[in-house]
Amino acid sequence: MPSALATILLLAVLLTAALSAGLILRLRPALQRYALARPNARSSHTVPTPQGGGIAVVTALVTISGLLIAAPEIGGRPDWVRLASGTLVLALLGAVDDLRPLPAALRLAVAVGVVGVLVWQLDGRLLPGAPLWLERGLALLAGVWFVNLTNFMDGLDWLTVAEIVPVSGALLGLGLAGYLPPLPALVASCLLGAMLGFAPFNRPVANLFLGDVGSLPIGLVTAWLLCQLALAGGLAAALLLPLVYLADASLTLAARAARGERVWEAHRGHYYQRATDNGLTVSGVVARVFAVNLVLAGLAAATLFWPSWPVTLGALAAGLALVAALLRRFARAPAEGVAHS
Repeated sequence: MPSALATILLLAVLLTAALSAGLILRLRPALQRYALARPNARSSHTVPTPQGGGIAVVTALVTISGLLIAAPEIGGRPDWVRLASGTLVLALLGAVDDLRPLPAALRLAVAVGVVGVLVWQLDGRLLPGAPLWLERGLALLAGVWFVNLTNFMDGLDWLTVAEIVPVSGALLGLGLAGYLPPLPALVASCLLGAMLGFAPFNRPVANLFLGDVGSLPIGLVTAWLLCQLALAGGLAAALLLPLVYLADASLTLAARAARGERVWEAHRGHYYQRATDNGLTVSGVVARVFAVNLVLAGLAAATLFWPSWPVTLGALAAGLALVAALLRRFARAPAEGVAHS
C-alpha cells in the first residue's frame, strides 16, 4: 500500500477517536437530562443511564470520512454519499426511537429501504454462480438482519466495543495489506476510531450507552464493510469476522420463533444475557467475546493470505467450533462474582 494512503488511514483513526470523545464530553450533560435509559425487566443495567453516545460516534465517523475522502488516494465519493446518507437516516430513526419508541414495522421498513438502496448500487458479484436477483435478495436480507442484530446485541457494557473494534481493526489491517479497496478501508478506520473514542465512557459500569442512534447505523456501516470485503474476494473472511454476533443473534431468534414468541419484542434470551444471568461478570463476557473476535480476525486473514479450499474450510470449521464453544460456555456460565452493568 502507498505510504500516503496508509498515513491517511492511520490519521483517520486518531482524528475520529478524538472527535468522538470530544463530542461525548460536550453532549453528555444534555443526554443526562433528556435521554436517560431507565432499567426494566429486560435491562442489564440497574440505574438510569444516559444513552445517545451514538450521536458522537456517527457524527465523528461521517465527518472525518467525509473530509478525508477528498484525498485523491481514496476515491469512491458516490458510494460514500450513499453510505453516509443511509447512516444518517438510520441515526435519525434511532434517535427518535430512543426518545419515543417507534413501531417495529416502521423501523423495519426504513431499514429495508436504506439497505435496499445500497444493495441496488453494488458493483460486482458476491455469488457469481447464482442468479443476480437471488444474490441481491440474499444481500438485502443479510443487510437488514445485520442492522437489527447489532441493535439486539447492544445490551451489555462494552459488548459492542468488544465486537466492532476487532472487526473494524481487522478490516483496516486488511486494507493496509491491500485486500480491501481504499474507500472501505477509510470507513473502517473511521469506525474504529469512533468506537475507540466512545469506549472509555461505556466501560463497565457504563456511564453512557450508544442507544439506537448508534447501534442501527453502526450495524449498517459494518454490514457494508463486510459486503465490500466479500466483493473483493473475501467472502469467507466476511463471514468469519462477525461470527459471534451472527451466531448469538441468529440462534436466539430461531429458538424464540420455534417457541412461538414475538421475535420483534425485547427480551433477555441472548447467550450474552444468559451468561450474566448465570453469574458470569460483565467483564468476563466482554473479555471472552473480544478474545474470540481476535482469533476470528486471524482466521479471516488466513483465508486471504493463503487462498485455498483447505485453508478456507479449515478456518471456517475452526471459527464455528470456537464460537459454538463460547456460546455453550455462556449458556452454562459458572459464577465469577456478581454480574452488573
